[in-house]
Amino acid sequence: MRRTAIFGATGGVVTGVLIAGALAAPSASAGQSTPGGSAEARGVKVAADRAAKAGIDWQTCPADWNLPNGIKCGFVSVPLDYAKPNGRQIKIAVDKADSTGTPQERQGALIYNPGGPGGSGLRFPVRVTSKSPLWTKTAKAYDFVGFDPRGVGRSTPISCVDPQEFVKAPKLDPVPDSEADKRVQRKLAREYAQGCKERSGWMLPHMTTPNTARDVDVIRAALGEKKLNFLGVSYGTYLGAVYATLFPDHVRRMIVDSVVNPSREKIWYQANLDQDVAFQMRWDDWKAWVAKNDAAYHIGDTPEKVQKQWETLRAAAKKKPIGGVVGPAELLSFFQSAPYYDSAWTSVAQVWSKYLAGDEQALIDAAGPDMSDTAGNISAENGNAVYTAVECADAKWPTSWSKWNRDNTRLHKDYPFLTWSNAWMNLPCATWGVPQQTPIDVKSGKGLPPVLIVQATRDAATPYEGAVELHKRLKGSRLITEKDAGSHGVTNLNNSCINERVDAYLLNGTVDAKDVTCAPHATPQPAK
Repeated sequence: MRRTAIFGATGGVVTGVLIAGALAAPSASAGQSTPGGSAEARGVKVAADRAAKAGIDWQTCPADWNLPNGIKCGFVSVPLDYAKPNGRQIKIAVDKADSTGTPQERQGALIYNPGGPGGSGLRFPVRVTSKSPLWTKTAKAYDFVGFDPRGVGRSTPISCVDPQEFVKAPKLDPVPDSEADKRVQRKLAREYAQGCKERSGWMLPHMTTPNTARDVDVIRAALGEKKLNFLGVSYGTYLGAVYATLFPDHVRRMIVDSVVNPSREKIWYQANLDQDVAFQMRWDDWKAWVAKNDAAYHIGDTPEKVQKQWETLRAAAKKKPIGGVVGPAELLSFFQSAPYYDSAWTSVAQVWSKYLAGDEQALIDAAGPDMSDTAGNISAENGNAVYTAVECADAKWPTSWSKWNRDNTRLHKDYPFLTWSNAWMNLPCATWGVPQQTPIDVKSGKGLPPVLIVQATRDAATPYEGAVELHKRLKGSRLITEKDAGSHGVTNLNNSCINERVDAYLLNGTVDAKDVTCAPHATPQPAK
């Protein structure tokens, strides 16, 4: 649900002033839509009917999409504004790998969203072409379909700052030492919001989760599918929940993995504060693991010693950025992958261990800027722009700096790992300057089949309470809990208790009579 921190991650980017009136006002009911009743609901039907007739002109994927053989690519046209379905259209990039089974085994298309907001789903079909063992059975039954959501990558990309400026390092230390530091960060946040309007203002009022859900329904129709099969991870769970609310009778199978809390009170300001608490918990889990494996890493044999080493590293990078490019902000962007994903535990510990043994280059290579990541339509800058645009447009954010300051100062005392970084990343929403919507009231609708919810109890990016909340709201849903685990994104990990149930659901539509608690997947082991 979160991307690499930007404030200060845009350094001292200076953006021009938006000409007054350049932003189009959003149409009525752009955020909260009543299925069947609103202008948007009627617009979706127009667009979906049109897409069903047009289909998708599947072609060999362009070379610069960097996708392997066996995957086909195409585009689906959708309205910029669903209240005006015959108005301006934008293109959504889609790709697919055909099902590997017999015609009799095929059950349709499985559409995937990896999260973000701002993540590209175009790598999803690689799970078929690479013969990923976790997905072999499912691949016999489904075409695997990925897409770039509106504004992302190959789908009419948006931008907020020059991608070359975005990757420059070192950035400002996200943890402020003074009120003056906070004023600088506030100024950067205002400039970032202004840059978004200047570079992408025509898209911003329409960069909402409900609109992306509508896009998914048009993609479904373009694929020739009567019903949607969907797998959403992280933010993709919120996209799925909104789709299930708007189009309950269009859902055939839906799995949501690592769940965003869909409560209106959580989207999005409170959700990000909740993240800060959960990230600290998972950071502490990783420190304990590093200490337990001190024979391999020599960082510290207690969590307290590991924490002390972190503080020493951070202070050294603040005093003199490592290699001239790795300061506290870059360290945090790299190290936060460990609380995010168990798969990063060993690699982050190895890089740190090498640094302590005198090898600075490993850390510079891992945490320093990627100067090649500057192509506007597939860059980190684009992903960050979409993250900001969607979260700022989906909900009304506090505009009072005193509230932001009070809430984050309080949290930082007990949960210092991520709090201020997260605050600066989201602060552009306080001065967004584009109408902000009221979040969809996520709930079951007539015709919604059982939704499968999968969640680890110690997830940092999407705390466990989100899965519980969604489970309450979607009647007939089933919750699979991976207890005492915390990796973000569970369905792509080896845990037979989960994998077998995912297969059974996708292949046969079956769910357990009751919710299920699974033991955790295997804890990472240090490389030999």
